[in-house]
Amino acid sequence: MSNVFENDSPSNLTEYSVSELSGSIKRTVETAFDQVRVRGEISGYRGPHSSGHAYFALKDDRARIDAVVWKGTFSRLKFRPEEGMEVIATGKVTTFPGSSKYQIVIETLEPAGAGALMALIEERKRRLGAEGLFDQSRKRRLPFMPRVIGVVTSPTGAVIRDILHRISDRFPVHVIVWPVKVQGEGSGEEIANAIRGFNSFEPRGEMLRPDVLIVARGGGSLEDLWSFNDEIVVRAAAESQIPVISAVGHETDWTLIDYAADVRAPTPTGAAEMAVPVKAELEAQTAGLAARLQGCMSRRMDHHRQSLRALIRALPSLDQLLALPRRRFDEVAAGLGRGLELNTINKRRSLERTAAHLRPDVLSNRIAERRQYLNERMTRAERTIERLIDRSKSRVGRADAIFTTLPTRLKTQTARLRDHLTNLSRHADTAVRHQLTRARGELTAQDRMLQSLSYKNVLKRGYAVIRDDENRPVSQAATLSSGMSISIEFADGHVGAVTTEGGSSSSTLRKKTAKPQDERAPPKQGSLF
Repeated sequence: MSNVFENDSPSNLTEYSVSELSGSIKRTVETAFDQVRVRGEISGYRGPHSSGHAYFALKDDRARIDAVVWKGTFSRLKFRPEEGMEVIATGKVTTFPGSSKYQIVIETLEPAGAGALMALIEERKRRLGAEGLFDQSRKRRLPFMPRVIGVVTSPTGAVIRDILHRISDRFPVHVIVWPVKVQGEGSGEEIANAIRGFNSFEPRGEMLRPDVLIVARGGGSLEDLWSFNDEIVVRAAAESQIPVISAVGHETDWTLIDYAADVRAPTPTGAAEMAVPVKAELEAQTAGLAARLQGCMSRRMDHHRQSLRALIRALPSLDQLLALPRRRFDEVAAGLGRGLELNTINKRRSLERTAAHLRPDVLSNRIAERRQYLNERMTRAERTIERLIDRSKSRVGRADAIFTTLPTRLKTQTARLRDHLTNLSRHADTAVRHQLTRARGELTAQDRMLQSLSYKNVLKRGYAVIRDDENRPVSQAATLSSGMSISIEFADGHVGAVTTEGGSSSSTLRKKTAKPQDERAPPKQGSLF
């Protein structure tokens, strides 16, 4: 109630303070408009404030009223306010005394009819489509044989039972169900979190990652299916790395997730049929392919067998193949004996030519030359050493004569130099002796080589050297005539002899000394050597 103040004013009107007047107006307005429904277009909406409250305005073509949605009420709204959206707000009208304004405190908020919802869906579809979320290039093919299927739906409805039953009938696989609310407050966040949760599974982690996802819900009104038009759900389906099958509502029901998903199924049962093939049909198809493969292999083997038989008939016989090589072998075998005999004669002649150069006198001359060369080197070395020694002695003498007049320090240095020269002289003598020793070793080795190549070592093995009356070696029997005196040298001495028959060629001697072969004995192959 207001307070009355006494004054001298001629008027009898009651005076109010500003606070009293504002409070009275607030009570009057709240009493008159404690529960109203207002239809209008949202204006000035910028999202919830940092405090969680939302402030905006409702307007039509002639008026405007401020509106507020408190934090607790805002979290329970089925629809999020959007700029330009026509809504029906239910709440109470109140005033704000601090600025002499009135506003409506909204308790519930809903779109203004199906037409508004469709307009909102079309506007959201246009905006998300412009971002490329509905492009066909983003969509992926479903795996032909998934091992694990993820299902995002309500765990209590008939949808999950239909999906499981259809998968079990067609091709039983492992199914993981992520239970969510499919309508009502917070359902959009739960569906989006389920899709992102399946994508967060590691491919080889403890929880098997699904190969395909089914987002399903039964039929209903546009408001019932509104969660699947939520922008967060559409973005989650478009970002999913796992192929997504959208199975929301009946065949005539369309939501925005149908455009973002990789495949749209008309019903949840149809989604299960798309996800897995029919096992019986696959087995029958596999059996048919196996039978066709077996028949094809049999026909191919028959064809190859016939081709092989035709090739065998076209091949020549073994005798025909070996006739020409056998003839060549016979021709080569016939000339092999003569070829070996000629080869042996040529090798013997080459050996005789080589042996003619290996005479003892040649080796003796070479050894004498080397010995003379070594003696000359030794003589020159001795002379050189004597000259060096004489020169060193003269230098030492001159240095000694000079250094006797120098101080003690110079005499010490002279003594060191004299020792050094003595060491050099001693080293020179040692080097000369080493060189002489090495020269004697080489001479000894050459002498041993001479002894090893001397014909006298050959005589010790049972051979003999024949010399004529002029003491010249005889190497061929053809050079001797009957009645000639010859000398035969053995390892232990000489023996004189007289020839009784003239010499002949080696081929004549072989013919005379060769024994007649037994005609009945088989021919023998001669030695290669």
